[in-house]
Amino acid sequence: MSTTAVLHRSSLPRRLVRLYAGLVLYGVSSALLVVAGLGLEPWGVLHQGISELTGVAIGTVSIGVGAIVLLLWIPLRQRPGLGTVSNVFVLGLTMDATLAIVPEAHGWVVRTAVMVLGVVLNGMATGLYITARFGPGPRDGLMTGLHRVTGRSVRLMRTVIEVAVVVAGFALGGSLGIGTVVYALAIGPLAQFFLRLFAAPGPPEATGAVAERSPEAAILPQ
Repeated sequence: MSTTAVLHRSSLPRRLVRLYAGLVLYGVSSALLVVAGLGLEPWGVLHQGISELTGVAIGTVSIGVGAIVLLLWIPLRQRPGLGTVSNVFVLGLTMDATLAIVPEAHGWVVRTAVMVLGVVLNGMATGLYITARFGPGPRDGLMTGLHRVTGRSVRLMRTVIEVAVVVAGFALGGSLGIGTVVYALAIGPLAQFFLRLFAAPGPPEATGAVAERSPEAAILPQ
């Protein structure tokens, strides 16, 4: 067995821990934004809107939406990875579990603190699960797939998608607020910071375009 193969195999457990720690943390962070009640991230607005309309738990809605978005990968010829499929289920289950045990936040000081904690943990979670290199989440993959097919910038694709889901979510009853603005302004710098903090060399077998691009290059606005 080659040295590179041995190194890759030895790194697998650490990458798996990083993946699932990041996904669980992401679900917790999303739940904290709901608890704060000061506005959600773009996809959270859509999930909450559908939840309000249907009465289905928001985490369960997140799973359903993630599965639908994953189906949109088919015409885009995107290939899901372990991280992609895990993203669909782990985030939603963790979110519902967190909301079941975390008490409501009362008062502006407490709610603001919970909101800030949620945004920071979201950035940390993004750094963890992306640098694990098991594939992007369904929503990130939709963005990068549209970028590849249309030739438009990742920044434009992300903006179009997130504006669309925010408008749809708000129309269905999802909440917009200062938390939405704080998230929009802070998540890019936070994600970039944690991506660099947790960055690790890619798998030895990575070649071509995959090897040439850092994980954050496919996710962060460009």
